[in-house]
Amino acid sequence: MKKRNVIALALVGIFAASTAFAASQFIMGTGGTSGTYYPLGGAISQIITDHSGGKVACVAQATGASVENLNLLNAGDIDLALVQNDTADYAKKGEMFFKAPLKNVVAICRIYPEHIQVAVNPESGITSLAEFKDHKVSIGAPGSGNEANARQILGELGLFNGEKYEGFEPHFLSYAETTSNFKDRLIDGFMFTTGAPNSGIQEIVTAQPLRFIPIDGELRDKIIAKYPFFAPAVIEKGTYSGLTSDVQTIAVQACLVARRDMSDDEAYALTKAIFENLEALGNAHAKGKSLTLAHALDGMTLDIHPGALKYYKEVGLVK
Repeated sequence: MKKRNVIALALVGIFAASTAFAASQFIMGTGGTSGTYYPLGGAISQIITDHSGGKVACVAQATGASVENLNLLNAGDIDLALVQNDTADYAKKGEMFFKAPLKNVVAICRIYPEHIQVAVNPESGITSLAEFKDHKVSIGAPGSGNEANARQILGELGLFNGEKYEGFEPHFLSYAETTSNFKDRLIDGFMFTTGAPNSGIQEIVTAQPLRFIPIDGELRDKIIAKYPFFAPAVIEKGTYSGLTSDVQTIAVQACLVARRDMSDDEAYALTKAIFENLEALGNAHAKGKSLTLAHALDGMTLDIHPGALKYYKEVGLVK
């Protein structure tokens, strides 16, 4: 039995409770339960279910995030997914974690910037990324978009040589595992690619001090020049308890993508449902406030699904 069918059977009760079975029953791949993707995916799924005119019923599924989502989507095991724009670009080109281009993946919209958030235990003595040497650092779940960004950034410091990490002890942990391991002092620091605030980081700062490490100056310029899907960003003071000054960093974009073989009517219906209910989405999840029609296609290198494109043409975003 295909993975999609296993997931669908497990979620059939949820679909039954939320909508009539006449609607197309979609699964949205998100991320770990302690990240931003999972609750945001749940909010978007509910908007689609409630406002697509009975055409689509959607439910969020926890996954390993971007890379796994793209592979599941390409295989037809899920229907929609939240992914990083950089990872989607690798999938399109068959680079990094993808041995060949993924052809069954298209874009719906850009949602919000995902900050690279680097933080350490102040007692570790680490004050810069270069000082990761000889320390234990979580770089994300193996094969995740989070790990891809860690490779790119650390590669500019000689801590990743294109094949393996060097000079420090990498820990390949999900957001939830990272949070737990950090609180138990099993790791010295972590690198998260996620919206700010992140629930795992919020959990940490309520229990113990945390030092954020900036990505700025020459290092930031070098990274952006080499990887133009990154952009300058700021983690603003007050985002987390105890954060009393802005932290300079970089960011990629969180995007909603879909199967290329999804029908145009379905893609149109879900796109319209999202953009005509932005206030409700913003009320359901803080990151929903970052989704605007004007910036719906920012950072997109994938083809846009024809059904979504039809909506964008109707509202004048695309000619």
